Amino acid sequence: MDLEENLIKFFVVFIGGGLGSIFRYWISSYASKHLPLFFPFGTLLVNILGSFILGLMIFGWDEKGLISPTIKLFIGVGFCGGLTTFSTFSLETFNLIKDAEFLMACLNIAVNVLFTLVGIYIAYLVTR
Repeated sequence: MDLEENLIKFFVVFIGGGLGSIFRYWISSYASKHLPLFFPFGTLLVNILGSFILGLMIFGWDEKGLISPTIKLFIGVGFCGGLTTFSTFSLETFNLIKDAEFLMACLNIAVNVLFTLVGIYIAYLVTR
């Protein structure tokens, strides 16, 4: 892969990620103004939306050969990555379940949730 091809791919991910981040901000802002504040509904909404979009792309468009690798990169890595990385986690967990790898799916859920919470806690402790 040459430099020009890599730069184009980086630009595609950059634009998609920027748009995903803008949507994340907009949805979270909207949710905080219109939904109860006792639960992080904005984060939940973007996680659900990102997972839905990634699922549509992989199972609806990519498996049927309806999108190009560049659009897949734009939507999957860029937009969904900027919107939420939870979508990738959900897809990977779903694929483990689909492949009857139930123990690995449960382990993936437990390890991701536990260690991301630990990461947040350590950052909290470090900043205090």
